[in-house]
Amino acid sequence: MTDAQALICAKAFIRAHTVVSHHALVPEIALHLATEITPIWQATEAWLAETGTEPPFWAFAWPGSAAMARHILDHPGIVRGLRVLDFAAGGGQAAIACRRAGAATVDAAEIDPLARAAIALNADLNHQPVMVLADVVGQACRWDLILCGDVCYEAPMTGHILPWLRQMAEQAEVWIADPGRAYLPRAGLVPFLRITVPTTLELEDVATREVTLWRLEAAGPSEMADAGTKPAPRD
Repeated sequence: MTDAQALICAKAFIRAHTVVSHHALVPEIALHLATEITPIWQATEAWLAETGTEPPFWAFAWPGSAAMARHILDHPGIVRGLRVLDFAAGGGQAAIACRRAGAATVDAAEIDPLARAAIALNADLNHQPVMVLADVVGQACRWDLILCGDVCYEAPMTGHILPWLRQMAEQAEVWIADPGRAYLPRAGLVPFLRITVPTTLELEDVATREVTLWRLEAAGPSEMADAGTKPAPRD
């Protein structure tokens, strides 16, 4: 199967297993979302067996991306004219918000091919041009602002991405929107906003999450080596 054929199949899968909907906090942006968690997970497990696809994180508007999108839409001047990367973008909600707010260019990076297809569909749905990328970890910085919504949920993930993000923070502003995940780094973060985000009990154990937007600081080797190795203290 060619890349073009794989993309067509991925888009067909997404259309068949989602509905066009809106997160309650971000009604301006339409997304292809799962309405019930079990069918999409079961369907993706079948797809996973055939293609090695990741779980369908792209099918839900997670609290971190929703908080980021809301803040950007409420304050468009903070991204207007900037080159933005939505890192681990999921369905691309924050990326689309940046485009709506007037960012000069917006890249959305995802390692999951189904997520990349979902970003493309969602960007088209909202008539907002977004460049969809695969793995960008290790690349040189070419952005002014890097957005990371809800990325510190596993130690391996955090340990893999955080050293690179700290390097990026030497040249760009890096934001992490986190709803209290266990592996948020313990140092080098400056909070600048807290937002209450409605969620679903199918994904979370509470009806709302308090999401904090953090600015990530560049750090030395000792801090980068320690990143992601231990859970952060919980509130």
